[in-house]
Amino acid sequence: MDLTDDDVLEILKLFEQSKFDFLHLEHGDRKITISKPGYGPPAGSAAAPAIPSQARTADAASKSGSEVAPKPIPTPIEAGLIPITSPIVGKFYAAPSPNDPPFVEIGSRVAVDATLGLIEVMKVFTSIKSTVAGTVEQILVTNGASVEYGQPLFFIRPEA
Repeated sequence: MDLTDDDVLEILKLFEQSKFDFLHLEHGDRKITISKPGYGPPAGSAAAPAIPSQARTADAASKSGSEVAPKPIPTPIEAGLIPITSPIVGKFYAAPSPNDPPFVEIGSRVAVDATLGLIEVMKVFTSIKSTVAGTVEQILVTNGASVEYGQPLFFIRPEA
């Protein structure tokens, strides 16, 4: 039995929620190595070095034969903007359903806890909420794009 892309997403989700700092998994031709920020193998350890997340994504795509959308190139960050980052790995949705308008657009004013988008992992949706009241200055992801844990999704200019 091969690991599907959905299986890999579930493994990543479980890893992010776990107390573990490092995981190396080999199953057939697929190899997965992930670590949490700040992880460093103990001195003298033979643990494999962590592979940067973008390299992992590209490697997984080449082994699975599927296309992985590239991460958007970050735009310059203006001073004073607050990033809203992805709390999980999954697929980003800008609207509650395909026929609905997006939750926010550039220039939208948002309150604290306003929904900015959704991330789906295995048919479970997580709301992306604003941590500050302000104006959406930048949207860094497109509808349907795969996102990674900690990836900036929006920049908001807080109200004065």
